[in-house]
Amino acid sequence: MIILIHVIIALTSIAVASATFFKPSIKKLIVSYGFILGTVGTGSYLILTATGSILKSCLVGLVYLTVVTLATIAAHVRLRQFAKAED
Repeated sequence: MIILIHVIIALTSIAVASATFFKPSIKKLIVSYGFILGTVGTGSYLILTATGSILKSCLVGLVYLTVVTLATIAAHVRLRQFAKAED
């Protein structure tokens, strides 16, 4: 059951990070960071309790974390640029 929750959180996180990148806002950034934390939390739980290959799981998790974090940081930078342009 936790794997299903983990996958749903991760896929939602990707969608939220994409939406945040294309139309940034503070609320979306906070939600995106929350989904990143949720995915890392459930992934860590799965790694600690799973008996399968940890290396494969960690590599996939690192790729996910890199992509989503870069998209969220880029959205943060874009939002800051929009705010400076309004001033």
